[in-house]
Amino acid sequence: MATRRQRRGAPARGIAIKRIYEAPAAADGYRVLIDRLWPRGISKQRASLDAWLTGLAPSTALRSWFHRDRERWPEFARRYRAELRTQAAQLQTLRQRARRQRVTLLYAARDTRINHAMVLREVLRRAPRDASRPARGGLNRN
Repeated sequence: MATRRQRRGAPARGIAIKRIYEAPAAADGYRVLIDRLWPRGISKQRASLDAWLTGLAPSTALRSWFHRDRERWPEFARRYRAELRTQAAQLQTLRQRARRQRVTLLYAARDTRINHAMVLREVLRRAPRDASRPARGGLNRN
């Protein structure tokens, strides 16, 4: 059953993903493009963005290496997560925003099941690891 907030059309909180080629909707909330390159055939007006965060997109080298090769997907996802670790401040800002309102991550990739937005959403949904706690696998060994 829908809540009163949802019936009034207010966007739900959390993190969604959507192709930039789909029409904007009020339920999208805060719309963030997470591609390094501007999507072909999309005007800035049609994109209806709140932010374009190129720093959260895969590096050009990683994107070129992957180039839609499904066999490379697990390794791509691992490497992309490693790149995202250097963007802790931007990730935290988006997590905080997602607690207040819906955040929709926009991407241009054709594949709706295997793309970097899926990895980024997973990373954003996980709480950042406390730096004072040891990593998985046991004790800190200095």
